Amino acid sequence: MLQQTQVATVLPRYQAWLARYPDIQSLASASLDDLLKAWEGLGYYRRARFIHAAVQLLIERYSGTFPQAFDEILQLPGIGRSTAGAIASFCFGQYTPVLDGNVKRVLRRWHGMPEGSDKALWLKAHEAIDASGNPDDWNQSMMELGATVCAPIKPDCRHCPVQKYCDTAFQVEAAGKRAATIRVRDVYWQVNLYMDPEKGIWLMQRPDTGIWAGLWTPPITELETSPDMAPCHVHQLTHRRLHLYAQPLSSPPAGSGQWVTDISQLALPTGIHRLLARHGVGACND
Repeated sequence: MLQQTQVATVLPRYQAWLARYPDIQSLASASLDDLLKAWEGLGYYRRARFIHAAVQLLIERYSGTFPQAFDEILQLPGIGRSTAGAIASFCFGQYTPVLDGNVKRVLRRWHGMPEGSDKALWLKAHEAIDASGNPDDWNQSMMELGATVCAPIKPDCRHCPVQKYCDTAFQVEAAGKRAATIRVRDVYWQVNLYMDPEKGIWLMQRPDTGIWAGLWTPPITELETSPDMAPCHVHQLTHRRLHLYAQPLSSPPAGSGQWVTDISQLALPTGIHRLLARHGVGACND
């Protein structure tokens, strides 16, 4: 959950998730729809799909026991090198580094490598953790240092516990500023609203890949150009800006879908919740 989502947002959702799914077995027995619904509002739904695939693999390959070997952890869906390193060090005391954004920033400044590549930073991270003596404490300290003291803007070098070892202490400009530019493409979607006072609203499940994969939405038609009207809702994703135009329709719906009288039972994207709330369906889900 912490991948691409802030701690303050994650904490209550993490606690609710563990209350609902306290172990691998309960998670593996849940349907993907249930997991997506429990994940609703966190965004980046691929993470929930990876969890579902990973627990199935844990049941099939490891009889529901989490593997301890780094290489086996790395094979689980949705777990990359840094996450595998965190799990192996925190849970099993292995000397496997973490290289998240905070740790990268600390290492670049520490070693005076403003343009240091991931390959070079992995080498530095391995060297440091091998000499640490306590890999779990080391990884936690590096992440906390980057999150609290070695901040992206105005780092607190004066109170940094390792300032005397840092090549760029009190001169962060020497470490350079890596400003990542994310290109965002505007997408225009017509959201077709088939609503019936008795049957509810017609929803379809999105494909397994692409935007909002596996979630439920009204039928959506992508428009080639922007209509000559303001969108009903604009929803921002990392690489896409979705302009949503609601189109109430009275004709019978076509295609695979179903009438839904209670949308709270299915996983809908936040953008669709907000669009529907404007048309009196359900409530806006923040």
